[in-house]
Amino acid sequence: MTEPLNPSGADAGPPPAARAHCQALADALVLFQEQHLGQVARWGRHLASVLPVGGRLLAAGNGGSAAQAQHLTAELVGRYQRERPAFSAISLHAETSSVTAIGNDYGFDQVYARQVAAHGRPGDVLVLLSTSGASANLVLAAATARQAGLLVWAMTGPGPNPLAEAADEALCVEAATTATVQEAHLLAVHLLCESFDAEVAAGPPVRAAGAAAPALAHRRMA
Repeated sequence: MTEPLNPSGADAGPPPAARAHCQALADALVLFQEQHLGQVARWGRHLASVLPVGGRLLAAGNGGSAAQAQHLTAELVGRYQRERPAFSAISLHAETSSVTAIGNDYGFDQVYARQVAAHGRPGDVLVLLSTSGASANLVLAAATARQAGLLVWAMTGPGPNPLAEAADEALCVEAATTATVQEAHLLAVHLLCESFDAEVAAGPPVRAAGAAAPALAHRRMA
């Protein structure tokens, strides 16, 4: 007679790969706390000086990093934890008609750069996520944004890498696998939102240096 299977798997224990995955994440988070907590908090405070006065956040990534970018913009347009006003944040990869039209007419390397040229204004913030830091379409978007006066932040895997070098600032996660880098990026997204919300709740924003008032006024009228 065949023995019934144990649906809980209680006797088997976790596979070694699962333990290794968790250990890799734990190691990466130790380094993250040492190297990046202050950086992410500072990014959140800066964003709180941009969005409430009419600025905009643009975000993009490829594959799983696209999902992370859209997670960030959803937290800003909707909410993270506390009630607050909605703020302008656009995930460029989610503009499917624009992405496919630009990719068809200009090539995949241009799918984000052209949208940055269309939507970005001086003083806005562009957040680019890439586990490799080598995606050509993100590197080109960073260059386009900086030329247009946007502030560019990159979240990548281990540095140095082309995207980190193309951005104004980079958060480079020191981890060996794509999965661990993505998990650390999710933490960074949440901490960025946490810092942003805390700063917004603290009081009226001061316009960030470099934010162009005429361009923002024009956007509000559009």
